[in-house]
Amino acid sequence: MGEDPQAIRDEIEATREQMGDTVEAIGYKTDVKARAKESVSEKTDAIKDKVSGVVGRASDRTPDAGDVKDGAKQAASVAQENPLGLAIGAVAVGFVAGMLIPSTSVEEEKIGPMADQLKDKARETGQQAVEHGKQVAQDVAQSAQETVRESGQEHAQELASAASSQ
Repeated sequence: MGEDPQAIRDEIEATREQMGDTVEAIGYKTDVKARAKESVSEKTDAIKDKVSGVVGRASDRTPDAGDVKDGAKQAASVAQENPLGLAIGAVAVGFVAGMLIPSTSVEEEKIGPMADQLKDKARETGQQAVEHGKQVAQDVAQSAQETVRESGQEHAQELASAASSQ
């Protein structure tokens, strides 16, 4: 019992501080709504950071106008290398369009069975031309894709080397 009154006061003050901290911690733990908002806010910020990083990287990888023009020029050169394929494709498209237009009764009377044979033969030739035209178009598209992909990879390598040199 012979304790110093100042020591007792200090002990009481320390106990009050500890109790205040304990009450505050209990209040935080019981305030589920505030904790949920805080958690959602933290996760939202993290997602925003990730999205902005992905968008930044995507814009770095996107080919510029010059790359796209080069790809288009290469596609045009493939078309110039194979003009016959494009002409056959155009004829086939025109033929198919003509076949879709219904024939008249006069045409049926005058031309009749010979027209049917000619249509069958033309349909077969047109189908072959369409297939060839599709192949040419696929080659052009593939060439353009490869050009864009290669230029994108080169661009990414340039950025990586520039970033590593800094």
